[in-house]
Amino acid sequence: MSQIELRADCARCAALCCVAFHFERSNQFGCDKAAGRPCGHLGRDGRCGIYRDRADRGFRGCVGYDCHGAGQRVTQALFGGRSWMDDPALLAPMAEAFLRAERAHRLLAILRKAGNLDLAAEDRWRHARLEEAFEAAAVEGGPGAALEAQARAFFRTLRRYVAPRGAGNAPGRAGPTAVP
Repeated sequence: MSQIELRADCARCAALCCVAFHFERSNQFGCDKAAGRPCGHLGRDGRCGIYRDRADRGFRGCVGYDCHGAGQRVTQALFGGRSWMDDPALLAPMAEAFLRAERAHRLLAILRKAGNLDLAAEDRWRHARLEEAFEAAAVEGGPGAALEAQARAFFRTLRRYVAPRGAGNAPGRAGPTAVP
């Protein structure tokens, strides 16, 4: 496996999370923003103008967000280091590619965590096949709906390996883990 890096590196990205997603005014976001539009706090240099004060200014959703490396994969690998900030025609294709890659990276991160469970042989085999498929999908730019459905079905089967919250760790089970 290629072991795709699942750590965000904002310095190698084109602020794609600040563009691609929509958000509505809530306790997580201080204003509305349409998908595919740059956040109003994004500077011309591609940096957040309220970075140090995001939480205090009502943008806790930004503080807790992690693209798992999808931003730099799209910017560097899929677009060769080019940016929509230099070529506005790239805005829509980069945002679309980011949304696909972000799903692949997020699900790959969950798969990697699932690999830490004490899986039965058949589930270990399914896990390995899915991880390989998601590694390939991440390289290509994102998973298809069928692959995402396979991953979600696999995640549901992992419940038997996870102790219920508050029940302590049952023998032969891992501690509490979030499985979608």
